[in-house]
Amino acid sequence: MSKIYFGTDGIRGTVNQNKINGNMFFKFGLAAGTYFINLKKKKQTAIIAKDTRLSGYTLEPALVSGLASAGMHVFTLGPLPTNGLAMLTKKMNANLGIMITASHNPFYDNGLKLFGPDGLKLSDRIEKKIEKLIDTKISKNLSKPDVLGRVKRLEDANDNYMNILKSNFPKNFSLKGLKIAIDCANGAGYKSGPQVLKSLGAKVYNIGTSPNGLNINLNCGSTFPNKIRYFSNKKKVDIGISLDGDADRIIICDEKGKIIDGDQIIAMIALRWKKKQILKGGVVGTLMSNYGLEKLFKEKKIKFIRAKVGDRYVKEAMKNNKCNLGGEQSGHIILGNFATTGDGILVALEVLYSMRKGNKASELFNNFKQIPQKLVNIHVKDKLIINSQKCKKTILEVKKLLKNKGRILVRPSGTEPKIRIMCESSDKKLMIKCINLVKRSIN
Repeated sequence: MSKIYFGTDGIRGTVNQNKINGNMFFKFGLAAGTYFINLKKKKQTAIIAKDTRLSGYTLEPALVSGLASAGMHVFTLGPLPTNGLAMLTKKMNANLGIMITASHNPFYDNGLKLFGPDGLKLSDRIEKKIEKLIDTKISKNLSKPDVLGRVKRLEDANDNYMNILKSNFPKNFSLKGLKIAIDCANGAGYKSGPQVLKSLGAKVYNIGTSPNGLNINLNCGSTFPNKIRYFSNKKKVDIGISLDGDADRIIICDEKGKIIDGDQIIAMIALRWKKKQILKGGVVGTLMSNYGLEKLFKEKKIKFIRAKVGDRYVKEAMKNNKCNLGGEQSGHIILGNFATTGDGILVALEVLYSMRKGNKASELFNNFKQIPQKLVNIHVKDKLIINSQKCKKTILEVKKLLKNKGRILVRPSGTEPKIRIMCESSDKKLMIKCINLVKRSIN
């Protein structure tokens, strides 16, 4: 049975339409609270963080009301990176954590990412159980008046998060002498991103740190890397760091102005960890990971596993294969020794730790040649169009054309009303031809 509300990364959509409104967020809170109630615990707690979208002010109270109505005591943390919420869910021994965010999407979208008491994103199995509760008659899940939850705001969440980040590195870790540019996408990392770098002694130049509720991801952040490239060149920094709206992604710009994607970052960390003998089980990528990365790991005798797209599936594959490193080309990277989900700031610190002895970013991220790859997103009314006979037939024909010359991946977005077409081939003309054939079968 397919899911109704949850996609590849939580629940997401346009505000005040369909599932993203106050009424539905009350139901989501009530259902999630009901599922995670643990009667063996003396105190039932849920924690909520959010990014900087204007809609958070309307959706958060509804979510809080739903959770409290289920008997959950709720702590609200304010704007905080997604992994900060995951870390604090586990540290505070909460029943669950909920991040109100639409990640890299524009301001008019919003959504939820749910984490269990272990700080992990929920499995498909648990999401389906919560979906059943969402559609249950509300009165069945409402708590008695004497056991309703209380609500409290915590003001030190960012400080606690930054302290956890820094505790993963030696106490003498210093970024003194490094010039760093950071683009926080006017999102959840706008405070902790620059602050943690400054606290370690770096000279920091920051943009995307003036959220107004409407400018999150707007021509900035990891989905708009030209912004950090321009800014880094202007300030003549050693490295540029670009986050997305909830700070779980990272894209880097080296000192020469070259954009470094998630695949190149994963390659650098994997080779470094292998050298230090701390890489375990191999590396998990996704169906979107560049074939050049797979070739590199084959040469270096590092096991490489491809998971479905979405960092939740990456984490599941990491667990099943006992790996401590995985991630996506988009910049979702999970450092399994330190985190349960993607964290752009944590990955930035890991990269910067490699640079502390004078290594240049351009030298660190020159480990493999990427196979030419093109990603095209097509806006559609119905994502099921890829199951049509016409589309299926075309994809099979394209795969024959690409045999031994490349590969193509056609999939529905789990977070947006789009079909994503990814093609790889050293023959660029063939690559464009194949993409256009698939496009015509969809349009």
